[in-house]
Amino acid sequence: MRGLDESTDVFLRTGQKAQEQVRHAWDGFINFAARDNVLEVALGLIIANAFTKVVTSFVSDMVLPIVSLLPFLNRNMDQKFAVLSKGPSFDQQYGYNTLRQAREDGALVLAYGVFLETVLNFLGVSLTLYAVGHLYMWISHDKIIKPTVRCPYCKQYIGKSALRCRHCSTWQDGREDEPRSDKSSRQELAGAESSIVGGTP
Repeated sequence: MRGLDESTDVFLRTGQKAQEQVRHAWDGFINFAARDNVLEVALGLIIANAFTKVVTSFVSDMVLPIVSLLPFLNRNMDQKFAVLSKGPSFDQQYGYNTLRQAREDGALVLAYGVFLETVLNFLGVSLTLYAVGHLYMWISHDKIIKPTVRCPYCKQYIGKSALRCRHCSTWQDGREDEPRSDKSSRQELAGAESSIVGGTP
């Protein structure tokens, strides 16, 4: 039957095109996901996340409990707070025992202990990463921590050993401040024009 053969042929061609498109899309995804930089970024994020959790746990679970033993604290750092507005169940003699109890009672509290703990976690993670960076530079001799200075002309940060600013292209050795005579400026301009006319870059 001619009509049935034609419809079957159209169906097979459509299926082959769909299969090719799916294969093409899958190959494109594999090429994207298998790039070195994508894998490095993903691996770096995983390691950084795990490292941050370890350092945060060290500060919160090891350092802060020892700090909380100081006489003027008398409790965990994250439970230090000040009541700005009392709730309906506020105890005049004992106040609130925990920050959660105060918040559940509807009190307005200043949770400075949680803020200080977050700041200490941030400092701990930052200093640890800085130390790890220096250890990596000491082992691999690859300078990943580079000192920077401000360009005296455009005030952007550049590498301390840079010869020219990557933002405004000025020389950093002081030659930009040297006075130029009109004669030397005209000679440089003439030389640049002749190189352009002559076709030399």
